[in-house]
Amino acid sequence: MPESARVRTSSPVLIGRDAELATLARVAGIAPSVVFVEGEAGVGKTRLVSELAGRCGWLTVGHCQPLRDPFPYGVILECLGGARPVRPAPITGALRPYLPELADRLPPALEPLADPAAERHRLFRAVRALIAGLGRVLMVVEDMHWADDGSRQLLRFLLSSPPAGLSLVLTYRQEDLPGGALLGRAFRPAPGTASAHVRLGPLAAGEVAGLAEAILDGQPVSTGFAQTLHERTAGIPFVVEETLYALRDPAGAVKADSATAQRLLDNVEVPALLREAMVERLDGLPAPARKVAEAAAVLDQPASSDLLASLAMLAPARTEAALIRLLAGGVLVEDSACRYGYRHILAQRAVYETLEGPRRRDLHRRAVRTLSRLEPRPLVRLAEHSRRAGLVEDWLAHSEAAADAAMNAGDAATAVELRRSLLADPALPPRRVDELAVRLCQDALTGLAQHGVTDLIDRLLSDPRLSDEVRGEVRLGHGLLLIRDKDAMDRGREQVRLSLDLLRNRPERALRGMAVLAMPYLGSSPLSDHLHWLRRVEGGLSQVRTESVRIALLANVLGGRLHIAERGAERLVDLLPERCEDAEANRQLARAHCNSADAFSWVGKYERARNMLRSGLQLASLNGNPYVTSTAEATGIRLDWLSGGWTGLDERLRRLAETYRHLLPVITELSLVTGWLAAARGDRDGAERAFSRSGLGEPEASIAPVVIAASGGMTSLLLDHGDVAGACAQADRGWEIVRRKGVWSWSGELSWPAAEAYAAAGRLDDLARLVDEVGRGLAGLDAPLASVALLACRGVLAAAQGSAEEAVDLMSGARRGFDRLGVPYRAAKAAEQSAPSPAALAGLVESYERLGATHDAARCRHRLRSTGEAPASRRGRRGYGNALSPREHDVARLLASGQTNREIAEALYLSRRTVEQHVASVLRKLGVRSRMDVRDATPVH
Repeated sequence: MPESARVRTSSPVLIGRDAELATLARVAGIAPSVVFVEGEAGVGKTRLVSELAGRCGWLTVGHCQPLRDPFPYGVILECLGGARPVRPAPITGALRPYLPELADRLPPALEPLADPAAERHRLFRAVRALIAGLGRVLMVVEDMHWADDGSRQLLRFLLSSPPAGLSLVLTYRQEDLPGGALLGRAFRPAPGTASAHVRLGPLAAGEVAGLAEAILDGQPVSTGFAQTLHERTAGIPFVVEETLYALRDPAGAVKADSATAQRLLDNVEVPALLREAMVERLDGLPAPARKVAEAAAVLDQPASSDLLASLAMLAPARTEAALIRLLAGGVLVEDSACRYGYRHILAQRAVYETLEGPRRRDLHRRAVRTLSRLEPRPLVRLAEHSRRAGLVEDWLAHSEAAADAAMNAGDAATAVELRRSLLADPALPPRRVDELAVRLCQDALTGLAQHGVTDLIDRLLSDPRLSDEVRGEVRLGHGLLLIRDKDAMDRGREQVRLSLDLLRNRPERALRGMAVLAMPYLGSSPLSDHLHWLRRVEGGLSQVRTESVRIALLANVLGGRLHIAERGAERLVDLLPERCEDAEANRQLARAHCNSADAFSWVGKYERARNMLRSGLQLASLNGNPYVTSTAEATGIRLDWLSGGWTGLDERLRRLAETYRHLLPVITELSLVTGWLAAARGDRDGAERAFSRSGLGEPEASIAPVVIAASGGMTSLLLDHGDVAGACAQADRGWEIVRRKGVWSWSGELSWPAAEAYAAAGRLDDLARLVDEVGRGLAGLDAPLASVALLACRGVLAAAQGSAEEAVDLMSGARRGFDRLGVPYRAAKAAEQSAPSPAALAGLVESYERLGATHDAARCRHRLRSTGEAPASRRGRRGYGNALSPREHDVARLLASGQTNREIAEALYLSRRTVEQHVASVLRKLGVRSRMDVRDATPVH
C-alpha cells in the first residue's frame, strides 16, 4: 500500500477500541460488505480506520469536504483515481471524462446520451463495472456528513448490488448529517452483503491515561493528571492530543504532583493553546513557507501545489521547497491525491486567525481569481471566498449559482444551506432579500431541513427588508414547513391561513395554500371544511399556467379525493403526465404519485398503493426530493406490515425513526406500525408508548388516519389484556374523531376493535349504532378496507345478539375479504373469530408464528390446549445447545423491552414458573448477569 494512503496519527497504538476494531476488521474482511463508522468530531474514526491499512489488499481512501459543491460523485471518483484496471469492461469508457488519469487504461469514450437520467445511470453502471474488475477492494469514504447528494445516490446504487470484491467503510458524524440520513434516506444493505454499524464514543478516564502515555512515549501518567485531562477533554481523543501538544512541557506536567497537574490542565483553553502552538510552528519559517501556510489556511481544504503557489504568489520551485519544509515541521500534511492541508480544522483556524484583516481579504481575492479559472467552477468555495473578501455582489452571484446547481443536481440540503447563509447575513442588500426568501422556502420544502430554516423564516417575517409583496409567499412557505414539524402543525395551518389574504394578487400561490387546507388528513377539522378549500382549488386549476404549480395542486387534489374514497376518483390519476421537462415539476410529480399511494393505502387498495409508491420513489430519486422520499418510506413500511413482511421490520422502524425524528407525518406513522408490531408480540408497554406517540393525545394537531388507526390498535390492546372499560373509553374517543372528521373510508382500522369492545361491555345499542353509522357512511364509497371491516363488525353484532351461525358466516366473509386485500394478520384474526376447529386453530398458530405475531400464536396455542388437543411443537430442531430456542427468543425480546415475568407470562400464555425457567436460560445463553443487560445482548430475530 502506498504511503500516501496511510492516515497519519499521533498515537503509535490504538487505545480503547479493541471491540470496534475487531468488528471493523471482521466485516471489512468479508466481501461484499459495508461498515458504517459513526462518531463525533475528533473521536477517532480516522484513527480506527487507519488500523485496517495493513490488513487489506488494495486500499483507497476518499475524503468528503466541508464546502460541498453541487458536482456529484467527486469523492467516489477520487477513490478510483488510483485504480489499475486490467481488462476494464467497455461501459467503463463512460468514465474517461471523469478520470483523465486512467485515460491510458480505459476503453474509448462513449457517445453522450440525450437523457440526463440515462447518462447518470450509465455512469453508475460504469463505476460498478470498474470496481468489479479490480477484484478485492477496500474503499474508505471519510466524512460522509459532507458528501454531496450525487455521491450518496451512487453509493446507494453500488450497495444495492455490490461488486463481489468490494468492502466499503463509511465514516460520518450523525449530528452533521443533512436531514439525519447518511445516504440521503434510510438504507438496508442488499441481501448477502455483510454489514456492521460501529459507533465510537469518548474514551473513559483510564483510556485517556493510556492515550496520553502512548503519545508521551510511555511516560507514566498520574491518576490525578489523567482524571483532570479526561474532564477537560470529555475523553475525545483529538482534544486529548491537542491539549497535550498545547502544553509547553507535557512530560513535565505529568511528573508534577497531582495538585500542580490539575492546576495546569484547568488553565488550558484548547483553542487558544492550539493557536499558540501553530504560531510557534510558524515562527522561524522562511517567508515562502509562511506564505504557503497562510494560503493553505485561507483555502480551508487540501489544495494542489499549483493552487497554493498561485495564492502565495511563488514560483513552483519555491512552493515545492516551502511544502517540504512545512511537511517536515508537521504544519501541513499530504493526502493521497498529492494535496496539502492541515491535519484538522482547529490547526487551520489557528493559522487563519493570525492573519491581519487586509492580508486575509487579499488572499481571499486571489482565491476568487484563481478558483474562477477552474473547470468546473467550485461555486460554493467561490461564494465563501467572495464573502470573506468583501466582494458582496460576487458572493451573491456565486452563492445563488451554487444553490441553483445544487437543486438541479438533486442536492436540496446544499441549496438550502447556501440560501440560508445568505439570508442570515445582515449585509445582504434589501433588494435581494425577496427573491432569496422565496427560493429558500421552495428549496426547503423539497429537503428535510426544519428547525434552522423555520427559525430564520420566522425572523424574516418581521424583517423590514422583506417587501409586503412577497411576505405572503414567505408566510405560506413558513406554514408549509411548520405543518411537517411534530410540535407545530397548528401554528403551521394558521400561518397558511394568514398567508391567503396577503396572496390575493398571486393566485397561483394562494391556490397552493388552499390546497394544504384542503388536505383531509391534517388535524381533526370536519371534512366539510376541507371540501370547501378542495373545491376552490379544483375551480382554479384551469387557470394555472405554471406546470410545476399545476402538478403540485393536482398532488393535493388527488390525495384529498382518493382519501375520501369517492367513486371514480382513481380516474384523476390519469391527469398526471408520465414525466415533465422541468426538474421542479418532476419533484411535484413524485409527490403526486406518493400522495396517491398514501391515500390508496389507507382505503385498502394496497396493490395500487405499491405501484404508485414505486413510481413516486423512482421520480423522487431521479430528481431529488428527500421529503417526499421520507413520507413514502413511512407508507412503504406500513404496507409491509399489512402484507406480512415483518422480518427485520423493527430494525427498519428504528432506523427510519432516528432519521426522520423531527417530521410529524413520518414519525407518527412509524409509531403506529411500531405499536402494531409490539402488540402482536405481547409487549403491552411498548405498544402503548408507540400508539401514544402516534398523536392520540393531540388529534387536532396530528395526522387523522394515523390517529384513528392508533385508536383502533390501542382499543384492541386494552381489550386483549382484559381492560374492557379502558378499551371502550378508547373506542369512544376514536369514534368521536371519525364522526367529527366524517371520512368513513378511514374507519376500517377502528370499527372492528370498537365493535369488539362494545360487545365485551354489553353495549349492544352502541354496537348496533356503530354498524349503522359505518354502513350509511360507506354508501357510495370505494373503500375496500372499511367495507371488509364492516363485515367483521356485523359478525360481532350477530354473535352478541345470539345469531351464532350468521356470525360465523359474516366473519368467514370478512376473512375472505382480508385475504383478497392481502392483509394476512387481519385475515388470521377474522379466522380466529369464526369458530375454528382444533385443526384450524393449529393452522392459525403456524400462520401467526410465520408472521412473528408471538402473542397471537400463544393465545391460539392456549385455546387449542383448552380443547384437549395437544398443540403442535414449534418449528425447529429439538436441541438448541447454547443458541436461543424460538420460545426463548420471544422471552428475550420481551425482557429487552422491560417486561416483568408476570407480563411475559401473560403475553405468552405461560405459567410464571415456566417463564422463570426461560428467563434463567436466556441469561445463561446470552452470557449476561441480569435482565437489564438483555437489551444489548439480544440478537435480532
